[in-house]
Amino acid sequence: MLLNWLSRRLAAYLSKQIQCHSVRTSTWQALQSTIQPGDVLLVEGKTRISMAIKYLTQSTWSHAALYLGPDAGLSAGDGESNVLVEADLEEGIRSLPLSFYRHTHTRICRPVGLSDHDLRHLVDYAKSRLGHQYDLKNVWDLARYLCPTPPVPNRFRRSMLALGSGDPTRAICSTFIAEGFQSIRYPILPERLEDEDDHPDAEAQRRESFQIRHHSLFAPRDFDASPYFEVIKPTLAQGFDYRQFQWAE
Repeated sequence: MLLNWLSRRLAAYLSKQIQCHSVRTSTWQALQSTIQPGDVLLVEGKTRISMAIKYLTQSTWSHAALYLGPDAGLSAGDGESNVLVEADLEEGIRSLPLSFYRHTHTRICRPVGLSDHDLRHLVDYAKSRLGHQYDLKNVWDLARYLCPTPPVPNRFRRSMLALGSGDPTRAICSTFIAEGFQSIRYPILPERLEDEDDHPDAEAQRRESFQIRHHSLFAPRDFDASPYFEVIKPTLAQGFDYRQFQWAE
């Protein structure tokens, strides 16, 4: 009981926004027009726990949300439809509007060639997870790495995210999104590349890849790095012509 109370207090502390510099790379209108159901929206978070996740994964992205679209039948608030499902540290798996990340640096990662049947399955899966709670045991593990330069060797940083209870009814980072794609047998990271034996880091890559698959624990950067997800840049998707670019004199 006491540990649960302390965990929630820690979760509230880690969820606080902090000042950090980031640059948005697309307009709000372009993001709205480009994102599609089934897309994974990666987010450069600005909370304390985001700093730990970005350090441990050596990535810009600390958070991921799944875009279901306005026809998914999610609840609405303030006259705006909820179209995203994400795992929040304090509230658990929740739905929210796209405008929640209107002023945030984001990236769209799109699965390629999803059938209508698999897309419906993915939407139903995400909706079925609403209300599940974040794994608060994992919060204590992540909190250890909030100091500016945690003494964690590079080869061990990723494995630090594997700490926690492993309770399948609790969400950790982007795990529930990865499990959704696994439920329709859509790959995220390759099991083996044909020429990886020639790479000096092949053994390290195999160990990390095995660990991720074995623990069903994915980080936001995996969708960005995946060879099976297309990185969509809204500015280019809207039709960019460098000849029309307005340079300052």
